[in-house]
Amino acid sequence: MAHVEKRDKGRWRARYRGPDGRERSKTFERRADAERWLAGVEVSKSAGDWIDPALGKRTFADWAQEWSATIVDLRPSTLDRDRRIVRVHLIPRFGPTPLARITNPMIRSFIADMLATGKHAPATVRKVGQVLTKVLRGAVEAGLISRSPCDGVRLPAEARRQMRFLTATQVVDLAEAAGPESATLIYTAAYTGLRWGELAGLRVERVNVLRRSITVVEQLNELSGKFCWGEPKTAAGRRAVSLPGELASMLEAQLSRPEVVRSGLVFPTPLGEAMRRSNFARRVWEPATRAIGVEGVRFHDLRHTAVALAIGQGAHPKALQERMGHSSVTVTLDRYGHLYEGLDGQIATSLDDVLRESRGLAAAWRPSEDLASTPEEDKSAGHSGGASKNRTCDLILIRDAL
Repeated sequence: MAHVEKRDKGRWRARYRGPDGRERSKTFERRADAERWLAGVEVSKSAGDWIDPALGKRTFADWAQEWSATIVDLRPSTLDRDRRIVRVHLIPRFGPTPLARITNPMIRSFIADMLATGKHAPATVRKVGQVLTKVLRGAVEAGLISRSPCDGVRLPAEARRQMRFLTATQVVDLAEAAGPESATLIYTAAYTGLRWGELAGLRVERVNVLRRSITVVEQLNELSGKFCWGEPKTAAGRRAVSLPGELASMLEAQLSRPEVVRSGLVFPTPLGEAMRRSNFARRVWEPATRAIGVEGVRFHDLRHTAVALAIGQGAHPKALQERMGHSSVTVTLDRYGHLYEGLDGQIATSLDDVLRESRGLAAAWRPSEDLASTPEEDKSAGHSGGASKNRTCDLILIRDAL
């Protein structure tokens, strides 16, 4: 039976027998504290929530390493990132601390300290906090602790990234500044929307210049400096992407390059090796963006550019979802819905024609698109052509979430 007994020096010891038959005890300064603790133990035993206190003595570092080694439901790149966060941020702070001794105030202090140093962006601190939550939630699921000390801890708000869009002319300028070895890569990214990993891992046999299509079934990830082949980012990422005829011709020429034939990759380095993103950024991308005056544009912004160019030509959201490999059309509209501004007005205009025709009235006169703006006006606005509908393709900053 559970009971409280008086010890030397006015202290009190609470004793109970656990579900495993072993007797355990804990000593307190006051009898009331011992009785309160013992009552809680009995409640947890009755509810089936009792946890062996000895398990909570396991250190955070020991458990975090086991947790990291047994994850099977994350993409390789995500797994590599989480393991790096555990190694670089979490173990240095909590490594020798027993799991049962990690408290909510300790977690709050850790998050506040990371923000206070100014060395980490709020997005980084948020990601570190999320990984810490996963590690300690795993400890709860493993029966090492009864509750996660991360419960109730608020993390910094997720910062919204800037999306930038290039005009078709700027894509040409960028490709020329990048040089002949990288020009086709730039055009392919800007007119197909393929991600970096999908382009870096694109094999020759996945390009069909006769049918003008690229089949995306894999991507090349770089994990801790090592290359790793993996699935596309989402299940919808396995897709066939149609090519503009001019781009198909560029790719046909690209496939005949010696380094491509030798490596089997459509976009290898001049030495015939897989591209490293950091090397490409330093040697090609950053100098090219500086040369044409668009510093800060990321390679991923070519994916956004591909969407903007397609919307400028009237692409339907569902078609864009499939082309971009988004998990749903909702994702497409959440990210790029603002580029469809004005379409509701176009619908009303078309319905007006239907209504007038059904009533036997002549179609309403409206200024043609060619009269809406002159080529000179478009050129002064930064366009190479006179179609005003393409104005959404200007280089603009959109503070929307990715």
